[in-house]
Amino acid sequence: MSHAQTAPETEQTSQGDVSVTIYNNNQALVQDIRQLNIANGRSTVSFPDVSAQIRPETLSFAAANTAIVEQNFDFDLLTPGKLMEKAIGQTITLVRTNPATGVETRERATVLSTAGGVVVQIGDRIEVLRDDGLPVRAVFDRVPPNLRARPTLSVTLQSTRGGARPASIRYLTPGLGWGADYVALYDETRGTIDMQGWVTLTNNTGTTFHAANTLLVAGEPGEGGGYQPPRRGVTSRGRMAPGTQTADRERLGDFYLYPIAERTTIANAQTKQVSFLDSQGVPARKVYGREVGWLSSDDAPVAVSSQIAFSSSREGGLGDALPSGTVRFYQRDAQGNPQFIGENGIGHTPMGSELTLRTGDAFDIFVQAEVEARDKITAAEYERSARYRVIQDGQVTREVEVEQAVDFWRTTMRYTLTNAKPEPVEVELLQGGLDRGWWGRDFRVVNEDVAGTQINADRRKYVITVPANGKREVRVTYETRY
Repeated sequence: MSHAQTAPETEQTSQGDVSVTIYNNNQALVQDIRQLNIANGRSTVSFPDVSAQIRPETLSFAAANTAIVEQNFDFDLLTPGKLMEKAIGQTITLVRTNPATGVETRERATVLSTAGGVVVQIGDRIEVLRDDGLPVRAVFDRVPPNLRARPTLSVTLQSTRGGARPASIRYLTPGLGWGADYVALYDETRGTIDMQGWVTLTNNTGTTFHAANTLLVAGEPGEGGGYQPPRRGVTSRGRMAPGTQTADRERLGDFYLYPIAERTTIANAQTKQVSFLDSQGVPARKVYGREVGWLSSDDAPVAVSSQIAFSSSREGGLGDALPSGTVRFYQRDAQGNPQFIGENGIGHTPMGSELTLRTGDAFDIFVQAEVEARDKITAAEYERSARYRVIQDGQVTREVEVEQAVDFWRTTMRYTLTNAKPEPVEVELLQGGLDRGWWGRDFRVVNEDVAGTQINADRRKYVITVPANGKREVRVTYETRY
């Protein structure tokens, strides 16, 4: 992975040797080693410049001859609103400036409330400080306790010796995450794509991490938050056949690691991009596809999807495992300028996978699926029966035998494909809805104009060539059992 541009150090920090491991689920592990002068016995040490979103329950502390007794995270940061809120019941100084003369007057005021506005008592009168643009400022005698200029962790320690030594803290924090973005230039004439992959880091922790040794983990460790449904290996608008090749990258358990080569500063409220993939001339092809979800008629012709198919394999592909992200496709126009033609998302994709990603709808190619004929070909047959137990007051009182009728239907589908392009095209037509096992339903193909390929129990694929500026009708007859 090529290194990121390191931002210049323009602010003071109390951080030490910082390492940040960033995961895809907007979570990061921060490790910070600082040189501290720890007193013998019990003492309190502060760690400014930790993440403002630190999860204190995940903290671990380590220093020689030292044990942690107690920890506190001071998350109230020094802001005008917090200053006024902490000053309730206290006396402050109000400085007013006469706009005409520029003369300043000072009055002592007791802060009574900040709910919906600042209410103060000045002598015998109660006054509301209005935000009306008049030059009034509040002067505080001191900074209230537990109000910090920077996010600060304080730790009470018990040490068996005094002196300077390295001390490390490690904690998890949300607000720091990464994702992958891909830019693909498709050359239809050559049948290739040039693809660049970018890591996009986003820091919303409220803290800048200075000169951090940064490691990216492609994966989402479980957080113990209850059942999570399994993720599918198919994108929302594309297909992925998982590969079986191992990428040439370091792994941590079941995750791939993407280290940034040099230390980098990850500023708060910053998005940073780092290149990690650059593949040229990868074989790719355009695919026109349409999936019909049921043996039913379309109300009108439906535009086919324009898709681009390519591989992540070592030979003839991108040659890498692909972290989840968004792939954006471009294609050159007649003047040679790259133009955006669509985008799609991918999940974590092993090396050696075959991807087919939808980029949009084709302008010139349509498919209309219609039921040309549907006939019931057998009388109701009492083929299966089931016995049901009738339970009353927790006891089986009797068994009932229920007969279930099974109907057979013959359906002829007519697929009408039109092509307004000046060259012939191939359309991959998928007919779904053929088998739904939980309904006890199966099928067989009686006749088909174009030989199909069974993808699985529910879908059958037909590759149909449509002539230039022409139309083609294809018929398939299925027998289904309900």
